[in-house]
Amino acid sequence: MTGLVDGILGGIGIGSVLLLAALGLAIVFGLMGVINMAHGELMMLGAYTTFVVQNVFKSLGGDWLETYILFALPLAFLVAALMGLILERGVVRYLYGRPLETLLATWGVSLILQQFVRSVNWVLVIGLALFCLFFFGGMWLLSRRADWHRLRGWAIALLLPISFGISAVTGNILSQTYKLAVTKPWFGAQNVDVTAPKWLRSGFSLGSFQVSSVRLFIVALTIFCVVAIYLFLQRSPWGLRIRAVTQNRSMSACLGIPTQKVDALTFALGSGLAGVAGCALSLLGSVGPNTGQNYIVDTFMVVVVGGVGKLVGSIVAAMAIGTLTYLIGSDAFRPLLTAVPPLADFFTFFSSTSMAKVMVFALIVVFLQVRPAGLFPPKGRTVDA
Repeated sequence: MTGLVDGILGGIGIGSVLLLAALGLAIVFGLMGVINMAHGELMMLGAYTTFVVQNVFKSLGGDWLETYILFALPLAFLVAALMGLILERGVVRYLYGRPLETLLATWGVSLILQQFVRSVNWVLVIGLALFCLFFFGGMWLLSRRADWHRLRGWAIALLLPISFGISAVTGNILSQTYKLAVTKPWFGAQNVDVTAPKWLRSGFSLGSFQVSSVRLFIVALTIFCVVAIYLFLQRSPWGLRIRAVTQNRSMSACLGIPTQKVDALTFALGSGLAGVAGCALSLLGSVGPNTGQNYIVDTFMVVVVGGVGKLVGSIVAAMAIGTLTYLIGSDAFRPLLTAVPPLADFFTFFSSTSMAKVMVFALIVVFLQVRPAGLFPPKGRTVDA
């Protein structure tokens, strides 16, 4: 029984991490039906933002290091939200209604972001900044002309190679002049470590159980995010617009709701939540370019099992999947099944983390055969939207 209770407590911690990771995906998938394969990389950006903020506060010295997590959380949200907004405005908005193309495009973006983190340095950043300045700045200036629609194709064909050429030449000059001082990668392919503040490294005893402060912090952060999202969706004007577009996009557009702005806001919000999830994940282990890939499948499973676009369903599914994965992986069921040796041996076979995921996925497949729409399927007009 002690192992079972300990497994449930550990499962709640894993479930909180899954819920925090799935929260943004559930909002985006529920509103726009976009399968965002780059969601894990947005989590990775939030984790790397936490690493950078930690190093900045470490250089300040004193007690600043103990408060870095309070600044890292909002910054991780902003960085991931900005990247999500760029992704939606630059890629996703042209692919609405085409789920396969959206999946492939966001998968390509995820690979680009992974390689960007491995290779990013001052030369690359300066080159990208110059490219954006000349290309988008030139497009903005030309868009003020009355005959812009006629010149748009020519403007892109002219500005694109010019901007790329200026960026490439500048980057080459910087590389030849400053050598490794500029071209050395900021992060590289290796993992980096984020150290939790001292007040999160300890724990406390709950009877015969030891509860980690980091796990409790993640649970509290998850509760805060869930409550904040619920209040935003239910009590704010933009939350009302998001719910209206979710139920019936065509009717919402007829009533004057700016559906494109709602899409952009929703994507940015979901991406920002992914950044917060990455910040929380950085406290549990090292951070690397593949950090997001370790959670993307589990995150999608939470959204599908809970019911697309259902906040309550995501909560229930995350806790159920997290608890089952932890209980099976920790072999907590075996002491209870000693009287039935075949069952005890069966759970022992699945007692590793990877095999526990295999069994949980198999159970999810069986569950979806019975309830293909998830725990809380959409009803009424939402089904027809």
